[in-house]
Amino acid sequence: MNKTELINAIAEKAGLSKADSKKALDACVSAISEALKAGDKISLIGFGTFAVSERPSRTGINPRTKEQITIEAKKVVKFKAGAELADAVK
Repeated sequence: MNKTELINAIAEKAGLSKADSKKALDACVSAISEALKAGDKISLIGFGTFAVSERPSRTGINPRTKEQITIEAKKVVKFKAGAELADAVK
């Protein structure tokens, strides 16, 4: 499912216009992004939890040259599905 299909599904299920559904989806994604940038954790009961995790720097190997390289530390977003979502997918 891509963004357009998701907007159409939201419009159908919520009884909104496609324009309003797009605004709602964009606002939701923006709010989640801003909270994660601020270092907050987002818990949606029954759906799941979004959190920012830090990966430490580590040593890797360049597959082309077999040379050791240092992979820099970075922040990544992690999602853990809630129980209701996990059960629905089974």
